[in-house]
Amino acid sequence: PVLLGCGSAQQPGGCPDLCECSEPARTVKCVNRNLTVLPRDLPPYVRSLFITGNPLTHLPAGAFSAQRLPDLGALNLSGNHLQAVDAGALALPALRQLDLSGNALVSLSPQAFGEGGSPLEELALRGALRDHGVLLSLAALLQSGALRNLSRLDLADNGLVLLPAGMFTALPTLRQLDISNNSLVGLQNVSFQGLGQLQSLNLSNNSLSMLGNNTLAQFRSLPTLRHIDLGRNTWVCDCAIEDLVAWLKESNQVEGKEALTCSYPDKMLGKALLKINGSDLNCSVPTDLPSQLQTSYVFLGIVLALIGAIFLLVLYLNRKGIKKWMHNIRDACRDHMEGYHYRYEINADPRLTNLSSNSDV
Repeated sequence: PVLLGCGSAQQPGGCPDLCECSEPARTVKCVNRNLTVLPRDLPPYVRSLFITGNPLTHLPAGAFSAQRLPDLGALNLSGNHLQAVDAGALALPALRQLDLSGNALVSLSPQAFGEGGSPLEELALRGALRDHGVLLSLAALLQSGALRNLSRLDLADNGLVLLPAGMFTALPTLRQLDISNNSLVGLQNVSFQGLGQLQSLNLSNNSLSMLGNNTLAQFRSLPTLRHIDLGRNTWVCDCAIEDLVAWLKESNQVEGKEALTCSYPDKMLGKALLKINGSDLNCSVPTDLPSQLQTSYVFLGIVLALIGAIFLLVLYLNRKGIKKWMHNIRDACRDHMEGYHYRYEINADPRLTNLSSNSDV
C-alpha cells in the first residue's frame, strides 16, 4: 500500500490530471476537459500551454505563477467562457504569444499584464470584444504603453462599429493589424501615426463607405505599409469617394484593388472603383443640402431687399403725384361723407321726410 500510494502521487514536474504533456516539446495541452479552474502544478519546463474549450470564466491575479513558469512563452486560452481577467493575471516574464479569442469577455483589467511592461508580441482577441466596456479597457491598456513590444494584433470578428480615438498610438513596433469582419463605418477618429513599422492592415468585411483625406494621408505617410485589404466593404460612389478613387489609382498599397466595387447608389452598383471618372459622379451638383438651403435663404433675402429698395425709390420719385392723388381721395371721401350726413339729417326730421317723399314737391 505504501508503494502504491507513492506511485500515484504526482512527481515534481509531472503532468496535471486531464492534461497531456510533452517534455521534449515543452508543451502542455488541456483541451476540452471541462475544466472550471486552471490546472495546478503545471510543469516548470512548459513553453507552450493550451487550455482551450473549457468552461473557465475567471482569470484571477497570479493565475499563472511567474516563478514556477519562467519560460512560458505561448499561452492559448481561446474557446473558453472567460468573462473577467484581473490585474496581474497574465504577468509572465517570458510571455510572447497570447490567444484569448472566442471568449465572452466582460472585464479586462488595464493592469492584466502587471505594473511594468510586458514582452508580449502577439495578441489575438478575435470574437472576444463584443462588450463595449472591454473595448475601452483594451484601448486604455494599449495606450498605457504596457504592450509596446506588440507586433501582431488581431481584433477581427468583434462587431466593432467605431474604434476609440488614439487606440494605436503607443504601439511603435506593430507590424500586423487585423480589424476585418467587423461593422466599422468610418476611420475618422482612428490615428495610425504611431505605427511606424506597420506592414499589413486588414480592413476587409466592414461597412466602410469612404475614406477621408486625413486617413489616406496617414496611409501615405507610413513607409513600411505595403499590404492593405479593403475588400467587401459597402463603398458609396458619390462625390465623397473622389479622393479614395484617386488614391487607389496612384497607390500600390492596396491588395486586390481591381476587385473593389460600388455598393450604392443603384446606378453605380457593381462598378469598379478604378474605372470611376468625374462624369460618373456628377460632382457639379452640390450634395450638401443644408448648405444649399442656407445659400437659398441668403439669396432670397437679397432679392427681397432689392425689391423693397426699388419700391421706396418709386415712391420717392412720384411723391408729388402720390400727394395729389391722396388729396383727391381725401376730397372724394369728404364729399361722400357729406352726402351721407345730409341724408341722415333728412331721415331724422319727419317733416323733411314727408316733404322729400312728396313727388309734387
